[in-house]
Amino acid sequence: MDPNADRATIEHAHSPTAIAARLQEGPRASYLRDWVFGGIDGAVTTFAIVAGVAGASLSTNVILILGAANLLADGFSMAAGNYSGVKAEKDDYERLREMEIRHIAVTPEGEKEEVRQIFAAKGFEGDDLERAVEIITESHERWVRVMLEEEHGAPKVDRSPVKAGLVTFAAFFVCGAAPLAPFLFGGASHALAIATAMAGATFFGIGALKSKWSTAPWWRSGLETLGIGMIAAGVAYGVGALLKGLVGG
Repeated sequence: MDPNADRATIEHAHSPTAIAARLQEGPRASYLRDWVFGGIDGAVTTFAIVAGVAGASLSTNVILILGAANLLADGFSMAAGNYSGVKAEKDDYERLREMEIRHIAVTPEGEKEEVRQIFAAKGFEGDDLERAVEIITESHERWVRVMLEEEHGAPKVDRSPVKAGLVTFAAFFVCGAAPLAPFLFGGASHALAIATAMAGATFFGIGALKSKWSTAPWWRSGLETLGIGMIAAGVAYGVGALLKGLVGG
């Protein structure tokens, strides 16, 4: 990195006090993945229902009823699935933690050797390596945490299953409502074109928002997500059109 880089590009302060406060606070759990996943799926599935029902020339009321049912039922299903997935990860973490506590109690020398080899692979050697092993293993909690993170790749951040589920549902509902909203104010003939535009805008918005947590510019991230979302929506629309043709035949 260029040492002469503009200080305005530095994301946080590096004074000893600021560093100590930031490290004491620890890393924050991110629910961006849950929002992006729920938002894209909500927009795609709702738009697929809207396009299929509109293509079948059914009434606006049918579109709204089926769309609303999708927002609630499928949104809840995704939220419940994400909740269960994150909870399974937490349960697995606790299983591994109990296993490491048991191993340290039964075979402490073997566990110390694991710490020794882990830090040797990081470049420690000689007295420095032995001192590192001593420092790690003199605290039981530190010892367990190091084994979880280094041996098992356990995350340092504790994600809440409830928050993950709620974020997924909220994103699904908000983004999924976008292609449905035009049918509240107009007939299906014109509303479908507006719904398509709103679905595209939703995909682009999700990508642009996602760029806040990446190195890509907002417009590139927006276009990438727009492309992914419209391809998925296109596939859903194509399947709906095919099924319509089969039923109609």
